[in-house]
Amino acid sequence: MVGIAHAGDDPFVVHRRLLFTVAYELLGSAADAEDVLQESWIRWSAVDASEIREPRAYLVRIVTRQALNHLRTVTRRREEYVGEWLPEPLLTSPDVADDVELAENLSIAMLTVLETLGPAERAVFVLREVFDMPYDEIADAVDKSPAAVRQIAHRAKSHVTARHPRVRVVRSEFEEVVGRLVAALNTGDLQGLMDVLAPDVVSVADGGGKARGAAQRPIVGADRVARYVIGGMAKAKGALAAVMTWVNGEPGIRMELDGQLLGVVSLAIEDGKVTRIFSIANPDKLGRLEVEAAVSR
Repeated sequence: MVGIAHAGDDPFVVHRRLLFTVAYELLGSAADAEDVLQESWIRWSAVDASEIREPRAYLVRIVTRQALNHLRTVTRRREEYVGEWLPEPLLTSPDVADDVELAENLSIAMLTVLETLGPAERAVFVLREVFDMPYDEIADAVDKSPAAVRQIAHRAKSHVTARHPRVRVVRSEFEEVVGRLVAALNTGDLQGLMDVLAPDVVSVADGGGKARGAAQRPIVGADRVARYVIGGMAKAKGALAAVMTWVNGEPGIRMELDGQLLGVVSLAIEDGKVTRIFSIANPDKLGRLEVEAAVSR
């Protein structure tokens, strides 16, 4: 584990949760974020920490630059991905939801929107909107002038807002909607499922070509989504169960077949209805759902 031998007050260890969160927000992949932290640790180990005036800013700069380099590589890889690509989900503590801004920006819905930004725009948006970094520090991290960063930040925020309006959902309401959805799934209640879906709900599944039954294109409309979901569950060879869990700072659903993890579902909710369903069943992306991820701002 990165930095495990350097305990105490080593800045890299102190800020590791933050650094992981920065890398994950930029990449949408915990595995890639860990690779970036490993590369960043090597670079941090080569400098004289006593000469660094602001270790936190310096480390964020290193991680951001490494993540940007990594992002260019993974972007090409994702162009060859089978079906829809969704971020790698994280199991998070319910406490993460207490930081509303962090939870909102960690959500699968937000990370999916961030995928539509260019690398520099994504970095500027994340560092400014999620971590509230000053423009001059962001400029150092992305090798641009503060004036250019301000322009990029404005453009990126407008882009994200147009695709992901910030609709704040009270935690109790979110849990209530997810609870109703779980009950409908476990009983095969088609009408109960329809009742919790928005008429224009969109369901996106990521099976990576490895998960049987994962739709390779989005499904639109409450009736089509409900029938597809209930039909798929009826075909399951074994005991299929939906269990409420916490995914990326929000209530989500863990799907199990005979007690084994089959996939995870993240939701976007508005006015008490599910507007977006993100189903991640690619087995390569399910490794972070057994241990809570250490995230922070």
